[in-house]
Amino acid sequence: MPRAAGGAFVIPSPMLRRYQHLIWDWNGTLLDDLQLCIEVTNSLLRQRRLPPLDLTRYHAVFGFPVRAYYAEIGLATTEETFKALSVDFISAYEARRLETRLHPGAEELLAAIPARGLTQSILSAYRHDTLCEIVAHFGLTSRFVALSGLDNIYAHSKAALGRAALARLGVPAAKVLMIGDTLHDLEVAREMGVDCVLVSHGHHPAERLRQGGVPVFPNLHALGAAFGLPAFQSSGSGGGGNGNLVSR
Repeated sequence: MPRAAGGAFVIPSPMLRRYQHLIWDWNGTLLDDLQLCIEVTNSLLRQRRLPPLDLTRYHAVFGFPVRAYYAEIGLATTEETFKALSVDFISAYEARRLETRLHPGAEELLAAIPARGLTQSILSAYRHDTLCEIVAHFGLTSRFVALSGLDNIYAHSKAALGRAALARLGVPAAKVLMIGDTLHDLEVAREMGVDCVLVSHGHHPAERLRQGGVPVFPNLHALGAAFGLPAFQSSGSGGGGNGNLVSR
């Protein structure tokens, strides 16, 4: 994507004309589960008499594969302990998952995209069956032509899952845009050969996401404005014929 003076990305307006399909990440991108993940992780740390994470520390160390992240904060070091921790984390997370909410603007944005002639899907490191359940809980299933989640709880990577999902879609990679909230989402997009933009309201902060060299939006409202959707123009970061400036 082109850059303006100072290095900011210039998002062509309207951006969506370049694409036929959007692939969304779920956790952190559409679903605001950041605080829940920190709280569940801290419960595991306290049980083992390890120091808890604050938001700054979590933002600095969280990543994929999750096993490496656990090791970074003093948790899993062996295959056996990692599997046990994964069960403990998912059990605690699932017990509270309905406490989470969608990020502001998510419902409106997902509703507006099909009106522009694009289809949408979800690609997630969440286990597939629980992904389907939580998407249905928020009444969003009909917004997507496909939901793709992992077949396990270990969140190693979703790259292979993404390649298979893209093949099933039958849409040229050049016509697909992926939207995520972590550098892993960008890695997956690159393995799939699709464009990617990131939002910094989730599990990785803006300063970390900017290392990826793609557009980074503060929230879904700014993304909707860059997409040229009228309902989001007043909340976006500018507009007009020259496009929107986005951090890098």
